[in-house]
Amino acid sequence: MAKRRGISPVIATVIIVAVTIAVAIAVAFWMTGIVGLFTAAEKLEIVAANAAPTAANTWRITITVRNTGTTTTSIDSIYINNYLAFTAAAGANTLTCVANLNPGLPIRLAPGASQDIIFDINGGAPCTLGTGGPQVFTPIGGGSIEVKLHSTGGKEYPKLLVLP
Repeated sequence: MAKRRGISPVIATVIIVAVTIAVAIAVAFWMTGIVGLFTAAEKLEIVAANAAPTAANTWRITITVRNTGTTTTSIDSIYINNYLAFTAAAGANTLTCVANLNPGLPIRLAPGASQDIIFDINGGAPCTLGTGGPQVFTPIGGGSIEVKLHSTGGKEYPKLLVLP
């Protein structure tokens, strides 16, 4: 009968440890890829907001927004005092006291990108919701307004401004 020899226990242990480490590295890279898919985050930051008078009872609003998140997002509507002022959707009611939005909606922001959003508020007269709609507020000097940006991800980013 021939004498059979197997691999030594030391060599077997080294092979098992090497295979275990290789599998652990593969799982770590796989999990990193999965985590990256689920951690894409939308986050807009209003870095500056200004209300400058342009005429009697008229203000030019300038808002600078930056995408500090990890995914591209778009601003699809703007609210003033919780009333829809501008929207990318057709047929929505808008406030009669706001005009001249630049740029138009939707405003697409890649990660790290910034954009100035400019529009005018005409005060002194009641602001109504849509043509012939109810009076909702009257913009006046010394008063404040809340401007809220709404994103396609469903998040809202408010900023309080004082009309000088």
